[in-house]
Amino acid sequence: MSGALFSQDGSVAPKYSNEFLQIGVGARSLGMGNAMVAGVNDVTSVYWNPAGLTGVENKLDVSLMHSEYFAGIAKYDYIGLAHSIDEKSAVGFAAIRFGVDDIPNTTQLIDNEGNIDYDRITLFTAADYGFLFSYGRKLGIEGLSVGGTVKVIHRRAGDFARSWGFGLDAGLQYSLNDKWYFGAMARDITSTFNAWIFNLDADMQEVFLETGNEIPENGLELTMPRLILAAQRKFDIGWQDITVTPEINAAITTDGRRNTLIKSGVVSIDPVIGLEVGWRDMVAIRTGVNNFQYVKNFDDSQSLMFQPNIGLGVTFKGITLDYAFTNIGNQSEALFSHVISLKFGFK
Repeated sequence: MSGALFSQDGSVAPKYSNEFLQIGVGARSLGMGNAMVAGVNDVTSVYWNPAGLTGVENKLDVSLMHSEYFAGIAKYDYIGLAHSIDEKSAVGFAAIRFGVDDIPNTTQLIDNEGNIDYDRITLFTAADYGFLFSYGRKLGIEGLSVGGTVKVIHRRAGDFARSWGFGLDAGLQYSLNDKWYFGAMARDITSTFNAWIFNLDADMQEVFLETGNEIPENGLELTMPRLILAAQRKFDIGWQDITVTPEINAAITTDGRRNTLIKSGVVSIDPVIGLEVGWRDMVAIRTGVNNFQYVKNFDDSQSLMFQPNIGLGVTFKGITLDYAFTNIGNQSEALFSHVISLKFGFK
């Protein structure tokens, strides 16, 4: 659950830290492969780009989402709130939980006499929590908005380990003639630190030593900055009030070489492409591709894999129900997932 932790010699291991915060929120976004940074303008802006909060017009907007991963083993839940302060500014909040419950703890399975005793098995939960507080505001330049997010992160593995972390995100959006939309999202702009504390009793430490494992020590986990650049174009095809809206994002990571489409020793770039076809702001069909990776075959050759996604959204009397089916055809290592989210507002 904790991704890449700090090494035993006390050095910080930055790669893939807090990756649960990269999954995404809202079935609309996931159906488009997470291509949402430029065009987002609702309650989910707290996560995708806080500058988009300026598009919130209601006194209170609410968003809920539930999804399951790895054949239902891991549960992912999200709730978001947004409030329009005035014509130029809005605030928002989001809470995210990604967890695996009822994990067997078998460290005490064998008693002091060497006998296996299944009654000594206990259950614990490993879960990651993220709490996001955001503010967005329109600037004096027409079409330009900025926003910021403060993140509080709590991660826990039973009673054995826990951590607290804090980070900052910053976002920008610019719209041109209500057709072109551009966005930039800087995650963990000051780097995000998670301070880990381990609490292993004497019996558990003995099991670690007897099985040849090192006893983990308290330390820091570092999340390096990530920049997402995005562009969206909205086409009104002039027939039956149908609009076609493609968006492309490029996630630029700074923690060294990753298995992405474009990579170097300093930065890696992961492209995301999404498309939404809408009718009268009532029905929308979506698709997107992301997670481009090179996979090594048995003959040592490499194949380019990607994650396809589709989605559907329906809006009626201010209530929006979105559905996404991700990783169609099991193109990546993770199993496919069904995602459902609900969004509604109070004027």
